[in-house]
Amino acid sequence: MKPKVAIVGASGYSGEELVRLLLRHPEVELSAVTSRQYAGQTLAQIFPKFAGFPVARTLCFTEPKSDWLAREAQIVFLALPHGVAAEYAVPLLELGSQVIDLSADFRLKSADVYKDFYGHDHPAPALLAKSVYGLPEVYRNQIKSAKLIASPGCYPTSILLPTLPLIRSKLIKPGEIIADSLSGVSGAGRKAELDYLFVECNESARPYGLPKHRHLSEIEQELSVAADQPVVMQFTPHLIPVNRGILTTLYLAPEKPVTNAAEAAELAAQVSGCYQAAYAQEPFVRLLAGKALPDTKNVVGSNQIEIGWRVDPRSGRLIVMSAIDNITKGASGQAVQSMNVLCGFPEITGLL
Repeated sequence: MKPKVAIVGASGYSGEELVRLLLRHPEVELSAVTSRQYAGQTLAQIFPKFAGFPVARTLCFTEPKSDWLAREAQIVFLALPHGVAAEYAVPLLELGSQVIDLSADFRLKSADVYKDFYGHDHPAPALLAKSVYGLPEVYRNQIKSAKLIASPGCYPTSILLPTLPLIRSKLIKPGEIIADSLSGVSGAGRKAELDYLFVECNESARPYGLPKHRHLSEIEQELSVAADQPVVMQFTPHLIPVNRGILTTLYLAPEKPVTNAAEAAELAAQVSGCYQAAYAQEPFVRLLAGKALPDTKNVVGSNQIEIGWRVDPRSGRLIVMSAIDNITKGASGQAVQSMNVLCGFPEITGLL
């Protein structure tokens, strides 16, 4: 019998993407979707593009009730804002459900750090030690037996996957990381706010969340684990007038100084070898060779991350770039990838 899955908060961008992926997934049954706003209406009524799926014409949005969800589904995805997701995770876990949370509520291991970055006490601090950070390329073995998976944020995914292998291989100085990221407007969520209206965003690009974007907390946490020392980095996110996608550029200081073209070529070969060792067998990591550079048009709608790199002998810096879809690899696709690992399905199931 196929495992049943539910989506709490199925009407947001990440929730809608989960609906798209899970309706097509051959190994699970989408059995419940919740939305207070659309309760009583079918998936097909709210999202007509899914009307070709018979279940979308009969499955109705419901009010989110934990006891009912636990009866209806073995695995529950929480596509809710931070602070709200924990309200459902706690009772669902007590009732025996496996929870994959797309919010930030369980990504951090420190309740103090959570309060520092999110501005309020953690709603369920006892669960922080029990959650698994849902980056499958890094924590695959832990995900296999997890009860609570904290799916990473979109910016952290675009930064951590390129940097973690380099830190572990001691090719870069972990304390000298600078990241610039450009994100599509969907990253702000499906909400009506002045800053995200078409006229405000179109033909415009702007930084935001400076100097302490919330995602910095989980990025620095994971970098610190890899480096085995506290890591602080510089991160500047930008809003750009596209619907989906994140392009990240990382400016990194090599552990061994680069002063000429020969040393630059040597480092470039070491970086290539490092990435091949880490990701050559990963189905959703595309390492770019030759003159190719990451491009959001190549990843939008997919669970892929593109990674490219260059060594600049003039500045002595290693420049690493990545591109992801912020809603798929940066949210819902990665959550489904973790579900596949959790359930023992081939990791690519429902994602290619």
